[in-house]
Amino acid sequence: GRLREPDSEQVEEDQIVAVFVVTFDPRTGNMVEWCLPQDIDLEGVEFKSMASGSHKIQSDFIYFRKGLCFGLACFANMPVESELERGARMKSVGILSPSYTLLYRYMHFLENQVRHQLEMPGHYSHLEAFYDDKKGVLPAGKGTPCSQQPVHWLPSIHRYMYPEMKITHPAGCMSQFIKFFGEQILTLWKFALLRKRILIFSPPPVGVVCYRVYCCCCLANVSLPGIGGTVTESKPFFYVNVADIEMLETEVSYVACTTEKIFEEKQDLYDVYVDNQNVKTHHEHLQPLLKINSADKEKYRRLNDQRQMLMYSQEVDGDCSSCEEDLFILFFMEQNNRIFQTLMEVSASQDKTLTADHARGMGLDPQGDRSFLMDLLEVYGIDVMLVIDNPCCT
Repeated sequence: GRLREPDSEQVEEDQIVAVFVVTFDPRTGNMVEWCLPQDIDLEGVEFKSMASGSHKIQSDFIYFRKGLCFGLACFANMPVESELERGARMKSVGILSPSYTLLYRYMHFLENQVRHQLEMPGHYSHLEAFYDDKKGVLPAGKGTPCSQQPVHWLPSIHRYMYPEMKITHPAGCMSQFIKFFGEQILTLWKFALLRKRILIFSPPPVGVVCYRVYCCCCLANVSLPGIGGTVTESKPFFYVNVADIEMLETEVSYVACTTEKIFEEKQDLYDVYVDNQNVKTHHEHLQPLLKINSADKEKYRRLNDQRQMLMYSQEVDGDCSSCEEDLFILFFMEQNNRIFQTLMEVSASQDKTLTADHARGMGLDPQGDRSFLMDLLEVYGIDVMLVIDNPCCT
């Protein structure tokens, strides 16, 4: 994977390949009520854009994946005095695009439109105008506008997409992520770097959990050329439900979230299950990674020190809302680069021997991170000899 400079990337065009309205019908359940283009395949979108359990909340937003496209839908629930609708009208308005890095800028529009659809059902002129204005001209056959597009996974080893990150999430989503998981983000970081299948469970609302999926993927950025050419990228699948089980069975690496408890029983679908703040794995060889070691505590302390310094400088110099996000992404990217730089140097050396000093130099705990290092070497196919005593054998 060649490293591309940010400015040599073409500015990504808005490409909205579909606009749709999903409604909940008390007799038939979720259904696509209207869409443009009319011949697009939206099978399953009626469930992805209205998470199960949504009837208990007033509003939500959901990121999801459909084929090679990404979707963003805004959901709202309005009480109505109607026997037919059983006292509540629920709809979602959403869009599909080949890349999710630009979806966020339409959130406000979709929120307004779903309100409009609840208050004046059947009036689609704003959505039609929006689609005419934004529709992507995609070189694909009728009805499959996503099939030939390149997929842009954001936290990518192959594309240094740093400038684009600024518009993919609201300010503060990284700091909420850190506050929510605390030191456990170091556990998630290891699993993300090992490209494990990570499934996050949480009851609705699901929007904030979609941001956790995104943050998780951001932990695994590496900007060194030639790293991970053979390793699948950490893919954000965002919201998944039971209709996605077949698709998930074929994935070797992903990060996703769900509101459906049934997934917990299906252990063949995931490696790591995150139940709210509880991170767990059923794989015995991954159990040691759940334990927070001294190097993890040190990293967490350093991350928080840097955040404190940043907050202080913001008070002095004025606002800089995206700085904390940048700091978070760069903190882990530098950590990852340091690890892989060392591993590459050792694998190029004559004796290919990785010692406890190397581990400490990479910011890892020689004993506590031994199994993590073993897994890392295997996943990335790095040819070095680990000469750190196994603590349980001494």
